Amino acid sequence: MAVPDREFVRLQRLQKVRQFAPPAAEKLGGEMVSFFKHCVEKRQTKLGKIAEAWQQLIEEGLCAHCALESLHRGTLTVVVDSSAHLYQLKQVLLGGVEKQLKVVCKSAGLKKVVLKPGRWYAGEGERDRKVTFE
Repeated sequence: MAVPDREFVRLQRLQKVRQFAPPAAEKLGGEMVSFFKHCVEKRQTKLGKIAEAWQQLIEEGLCAHCALESLHRGTLTVVVDSSAHLYQLKQVLLGGVEKQLKVVCKSAGLKKVVLKPGRWYAGEGERDRKVTFE
């Protein structure tokens, strides 16, 4: 009976040697809060001001067919879901609304509005256009 105990002890010793503990990871909470405050929150306040002005100046029927995609170096990129709505929105902006947006959103750094065709939703219906998080 001494032989199996000895083999068992040997296997335990081998197992301890072969196993290694992964290095202790630092908590991510502080880094995430810092990232959020410096990058996301700052950008969100700028886009929030522009979104409010956009809602006020662009008619509701046309707003349903476009989405504010990004604000980079003073250029607001707007995605429009069809070419007909893209043309209509371009005419509205050329009619003076773009100048009004620039004046209202000057503090957010808005200099130019760029329209591009595209879709931000997957389905075809009115209900599918709303942003959902699954």
